[in-house]
Amino acid sequence: MKKIIVTIVVLGILALFVWTGVFLYRQSEQKPIVFETGQPLITNIIQKTIATGSIVPKKQIAIKPRVSGIVEELFVNPGDLVKTGQKIAEIKIIPNIVTLNDAETQLDKAKINYDAEKIVFDREKQLYDQKVIADAEYTQEVSKMDLAKADLQSSTNNLQLVQNGASKQSGQSSNIVYSTSEGMVLDVPVKKGSSVIESNTFNDGTTIADVADMNQLMFQGNVDESEVGKLKIGMPINIVIAAIENKTFHATLEYIAPQGTTVQGAIQFEVRATVKQEGGTFIRAGYSANAEIVLAKKDSVLALPEGLVVFKIDSTFVDVETKPQTFVRTYIKTGLSDGVNIEILHGIQLKDKIKKQEGIPFNPGTTN
Repeated sequence: MKKIIVTIVVLGILALFVWTGVFLYRQSEQKPIVFETGQPLITNIIQKTIATGSIVPKKQIAIKPRVSGIVEELFVNPGDLVKTGQKIAEIKIIPNIVTLNDAETQLDKAKINYDAEKIVFDREKQLYDQKVIADAEYTQEVSKMDLAKADLQSSTNNLQLVQNGASKQSGQSSNIVYSTSEGMVLDVPVKKGSSVIESNTFNDGTTIADVADMNQLMFQGNVDESEVGKLKIGMPINIVIAAIENKTFHATLEYIAPQGTTVQGAIQFEVRATVKQEGGTFIRAGYSANAEIVLAKKDSVLALPEGLVVFKIDSTFVDVETKPQTFVRTYIKTGLSDGVNIEILHGIQLKDKIKKQEGIPFNPGTTN
């Protein structure tokens, strides 16, 4: 009995060793590699670039005052439509003390001179009426009187202009700000009571309002230096505005900057394109937008997903399946690429099966 038990135990241990050996052997066996394949397709290849930017008016005018002072009244609000010559604001002039004093002094001198000339003129006129003095002497006094009167009027107007920005005689008012363009008021950056500075040769002056023609808008953005050489004036552009969903606006490229600028370490070139507006859609100035520019396009060409193609320094090739899981390296010539599919000029046929390259993303694409 004891021998039977020992025999069973020994056989069990031997069976365990055998099973373990078989299990480990099977685990160590290398599974056959099965390569994923794809096929060429007939599709459209569209090469395009994206320019990021915003929508801006083609014509935007900053309305500035002709005098310095304080905003006494505003006649417009953002969103209002204005015409050329329409009142925008009224400025209360705070006269310069020195300028005001000079104007008052000139007026006092003009009054004194006028009063003195009037006394002389009245006496000379009385003598002239009595035929005591000659015509030439009287004419000379008339001229002096006219000059004194003109000087008095000029000094009076000058003082009124310094104090109020307008004179009663001329009716002109430099303290009223008028619109110099027709369009929509985009912004009124000042408030009633704000101090403003006149526009002159030394400074731009304070902006009272921004007026723009919202019927003429353009896309303004930047293109990378690697793509700018492929652009041409007059190329069609599709504009996608983030704030307006499910709608694409058409535009025409009209400007490419001759000089690039450095933006975050990369050279960018400014581009502009006139946007063709469609009825019923109001586009606001300042909307962020992307411009899709088609650089090249080919319809119904033989193409491969780029994940199936191997690019070397001096050659391009694919691995073509000749029989199940057996591949032959074949050199090909490529054409246009859209980043997903690449045009095949020659080297393979539509029926060929191509091995997917390991470590390279693969997108099988779609056929037309």
